[in-house]
Amino acid sequence: MKSHDTAVIEMLRDDPDMALDYLRAAFDELDKEGGESAFLMALRHVVEAQGGMAAVAERAKVSRESLYRALSPKGNPTLRTMTAVIKATGIHFHDLTQQAS
Repeated sequence: MKSHDTAVIEMLRDDPDMALDYLRAAFDELDKEGGESAFLMALRHVVEAQGGMAAVAERAKVSRESLYRALSPKGNPTLRTMTAVIKATGIHFHDLTQQAS
């Protein structure tokens, strides 16, 4: 049986267009209890689906170790890191605040 994380990552690999909706849904829940860690987990899933930590860290111009730390369950990434990582996944930060069309 696949883990939940593995299943989500595979879905995101199979349907890369799903990443924006997935992150947008997590972003919409940021203000709720557990919302911050849930958003970081969702971003981690997208990163893993798009080639993994090393590949996305390189595109975002951050070290792999910094990316692991930032996206850990207790991570506290800077806005600069978050913006760079989200952009490295092909999504713009402002896209997360827009309603799906």
